[in-house]
Amino acid sequence: MTKTKGALLNIGIWISSLIILIGIIIFQPKGPTDPVKGKIEINGEKITYKLLRSTGSAGDDTIKITIRSQQISGKLKYKRYKSKDEWTFKEMTRNGNVLMVNIPHQPPAGKVIYVPTLSDGKKTYDLYKEPVIIRFRGQVPELILYMHILLMVLSMLFSIRTGFEAILKRKKTYLFTIITMLIFLVGGFILGPIVQKYAFGVYWSGFPFGHDFTDNKVALSLVFWVVAFFKLRKNKENTKWAVIAAGIFLVIYLIPHSIFGSELIFTK
Repeated sequence: MTKTKGALLNIGIWISSLIILIGIIIFQPKGPTDPVKGKIEINGEKITYKLLRSTGSAGDDTIKITIRSQQISGKLKYKRYKSKDEWTFKEMTRNGNVLMVNIPHQPPAGKVIYVPTLSDGKKTYDLYKEPVIIRFRGQVPELILYMHILLMVLSMLFSIRTGFEAILKRKKTYLFTIITMLIFLVGGFILGPIVQKYAFGVYWSGFPFGHDFTDNKVALSLVFWVVAFFKLRKNKENTKWAVIAAGIFLVIYLIPHSIFGSELIFTK
């Protein structure tokens, strides 16, 4: 293969890797901390809402719904999740065209289950078909959080690139495996626990200390990359392990974030 063809192939592989990465980011299934968004029509007015399921606010979380009709009011019922609390009811207050109500702040990993409803004086409308659960987290320094996110995205990009290199049995599979593993190590196993500590008060809540799925899937991914590294270190032609590691990483990456995440059990 000529140098020109090799360079064009490299460019094509990088572009393909980037397209796949963007597709994963766009089409990744929603997780339990993604906002609930929807629309409802009351007396001819179309109302758009967004109900948060995760917040790093230092104070109470505020639900805001823009509604022009002054005849529509709102109410919220809520209680701490996994507690023996009775439901608390609060009327939404109006500020111009906005109805708003606060959900009391909770300690890191504390959750509140809430049900917002609207009323036109004759009929009550549930905004969502089931109660919404919001998890509170501590404030993470922006630099640490953005570096963590950046490195996790880069690790996925290099994982895809490594997979292409291995499938095509090119010469840099071992090099790209090392790069992917190191980026993932820093982003997932150094910055990840630091983010977790700021957000939820612990460095690690996966196996064997808990059941946090995000921590567990990060650990599983790293295991496969370490195996691929040692297999390739021993035999540079043994590229199937890089394909396996990249495939496992891709599947795990598609699993929504924060499943079985950290939470306070208020009954304990």
